[in-house]
Amino acid sequence: MKLNTTFRYLAPSSRYHAGPGSISQIYSEAKRIGATRAFLISSETLARTTDLNDKVRTALGELYVGTWAGAKKESPIPSVMEGVKAVKAAKPDLIVTVGGGSAVVTGRAITIIVGEDKTIEEMYTKHAPGRAPDVYRAGKPKIPNIIVNTTPTTGTDRGGAAIYDSVAPHRKELYDPKTRPLAVIIDPQALLTAPLDLYRDTSLTTFSDIIGSGNTGGLQSPELNPLAYADERMALELSVANLPKLVEHPNDGEARVNLCLAAILCNRASQSTYNSGGRNRTTGLGYKLRYHYAHIGQGAAGAVMLATNLRINLDLMTEGMARIADVLRIRLAGMTDREAAQALIVWVESFLRSIGAATRLRELNVPREDLRRLAEEDVRALYFGEGSGRITDPDELVKVLEMAY
Repeated sequence: MKLNTTFRYLAPSSRYHAGPGSISQIYSEAKRIGATRAFLISSETLARTTDLNDKVRTALGELYVGTWAGAKKESPIPSVMEGVKAVKAAKPDLIVTVGGGSAVVTGRAITIIVGEDKTIEEMYTKHAPGRAPDVYRAGKPKIPNIIVNTTPTTGTDRGGAAIYDSVAPHRKELYDPKTRPLAVIIDPQALLTAPLDLYRDTSLTTFSDIIGSGNTGGLQSPELNPLAYADERMALELSVANLPKLVEHPNDGEARVNLCLAAILCNRASQSTYNSGGRNRTTGLGYKLRYHYAHIGQGAAGAVMLATNLRINLDLMTEGMARIADVLRIRLAGMTDREAAQALIVWVESFLRSIGAATRLRELNVPREDLRRLAEEDVRALYFGEGSGRITDPDELVKVLEMAY
């Protein structure tokens, strides 16, 4: 296997504290940067159903100045702006975000908006067909942040936030690398607050990204370098080993920590291969499934389309799929790359079914009559990181959805 030795690799400088009792490290991290006013951000559900915020407040001691518990799924703009008001009123010099992907994204968006003091309309990334994204350059200082993960989100150490607008384009991306966390807490006590279904869903996002993201990363990427390959391979091995453990033993804190680490490794690799020119066929159908059906999570949306996305790329990404088959040790002696790639597709569907994940849209109760509408809406949407292989013919997208049905 040949890996690229001319590359860019991003290694964010966040400090990670993992294992039992890691929450106690928040205080020393806050003191390390001289913080005196720490403000908590979380979801209302987490605040109402767990005592995790209380534990974080206790760890912060005299540094604690307040909490806003209003983060919501997909980070809708109205809730984000409520958080902006709360942060401006508290005047913190440190934000501690407690929660999963939506809380993390909401906290990051709040940090950008408060720091820049501009409207979302002025700052979100603009997309136009055939042109590079128009990314707002956020130059002002940002409030430092610490993240206490409750789910294995791939968004933990990113420098951007994709928030939801009820007005198209629905996905609005804000970007500022200064919002990467100064520290990340991966404490099994925090991770065990997430229900099994939610934890499995977010873990499925990692799994699907590793195997299926040929254009922005993943083990299929033709631009893999040794560092990104090491990240992706370990992330896959952790996912494959620990997803079944999670399902069989939901209270296994070690399995949850390993799945959280897999998400961080997957994301680190993907940030080094954005816009790498992947030639595979891609869609934004996963976003459409999440936005249209409240019962479909990000992980379920990615997993249900995964085998279909592999099938439509079989001829284009044969070598990348065969590479994954080799990592998983499912290539039999004498198999060609194409045969190994086909074996991967069969294995993916079998693995997903074994952990209770849907592999067909009908299993997620997506009405067949909605397929045309989903395809037409996807054609009109533009996304960060999309490659030249984006499918833009609505009739072809309907066929892809039918394959997944």
